[in-house]
Amino acid sequence: MKYRFGKIVIVALGGSIMHPGEIDVLFLKQFRSLVIKWIGRGKKFIIITGGGSVARDYQKAAGQVLRLSDEDKDWIGIHATRLNGHLLPTIFCKEADPVIIDSRWKTKKIKYPVTIASGWRPGWSTDYVALRLASDFGAGEAVIAGKPDHVYTKDPKEDKSARPIMDLTWPDYRKLIPARWVPGAHSPVDPVGARLAEKEWLCAIIIKGTDLKNFDRLLAGKEFKGSIIK
Repeated sequence: MKYRFGKIVIVALGGSIMHPGEIDVLFLKQFRSLVIKWIGRGKKFIIITGGGSVARDYQKAAGQVLRLSDEDKDWIGIHATRLNGHLLPTIFCKEADPVIIDSRWKTKKIKYPVTIASGWRPGWSTDYVALRLASDFGAGEAVIAGKPDHVYTKDPKEDKSARPIMDLTWPDYRKLIPARWVPGAHSPVDPVGARLAEKEWLCAIIIKGTDLKNFDRLLAGKEFKGSIIK
């Protein structure tokens, strides 16, 4: 399976990849090197950061004090994505726009090789933000670089008979996931993002975020491991 990108590459970088329990400095170094390599080949990147264990720790702590609404959980998650988001411009330095896209149209033109975005508002995950930005900036697709290496027929953690699906349509994908967004859900693409992608004819490419050699092959238009939803 291969894929060809245009000039702009949209990446939803899972918070659990950046911050699985503590900040993964080695991964960030290697990820930076990968992005810099492809900037040198003419690509521009919009990177949307997830919340990871930062979000989960704060949500869990708050929930032990008082029962939280879904909106409260979402806002905690959003602020965690913003914290992770502010980390990336510091490591990309001169290559990155200092302005974080934390709401739609905050940046209307991509001026830097790297642009960072975070969560926006309650009701969806950063998957939706990535696909929304793909539509807004004409990319046509978003790379969802999180823990799952594929879309599966069932949850592989719960059912050993689950098998990976390499290529599927949005209607088929939506049959595999819940119909509504719940904070902390672990679908490869959240339901709100999936509905947007189907409506806007967008593509999502699911890959394991920590496998940067595979990510490099994907960007090079070579055979890669993952799933394509379109």
